[in-house]
Amino acid sequence: MFTGLVEATGTVSSLKDLGEQARLELKIPFASELALGDSVAVNGCCLTVARLGETTAFDLLAQTLKVTSLGQLTAGRAVNLERALAVGDRLGGHFVQGHVDETGKILDLSPLGQDHRLEVSLPPSIHALCLDKGSLTIEGISLTIAELKEESAIFWITPHTFEATHLHQAKTDQIVNLEGDLLAKYVQKLLPRA
Repeated sequence: MFTGLVEATGTVSSLKDLGEQARLELKIPFASELALGDSVAVNGCCLTVARLGETTAFDLLAQTLKVTSLGQLTAGRAVNLERALAVGDRLGGHFVQGHVDETGKILDLSPLGQDHRLEVSLPPSIHALCLDKGSLTIEGISLTIAELKEESAIFWITPHTFEATHLHQAKTDQIVNLEGDLLAKYVQKLLPRA
């Protein structure tokens, strides 16, 4: 379980293709505090530490490569990082599992005053879980939907979030990981289909 409050950014050392799987190696600022088997959200995807050393390695399964944008990472690229929530920690974002549901595309990322306007395309399955002022996780960042459009959502990014995450390196048309709100998923599942 995560909060969607990005703890730090790391840097991709390599992404090694292993056929249907891959091995992602990252330089992580808090690597000395990790142990084998720990969970770390990388761009919103919960991954398990597979090896520690000069870099921290994670194994990406075929399903992870299929559902997320992680297979498109390249050396030198920044990634958003968050360690799993510890019992007793404050929950400042919202409940985030680190289970990417779908991907979307950045349609706009432009400065407006001191903030940035971010617009992201939403597949229908994610759009169904969204509402104005509701939560959506994008690349592991807990964000509040400022405006829900027919096929996208608009977010206002504060200067802190813009600088403390990899958003300051993001570009239009970039594919991003999306995780719908956990509570919305349960409500959707429990309600009878009309």
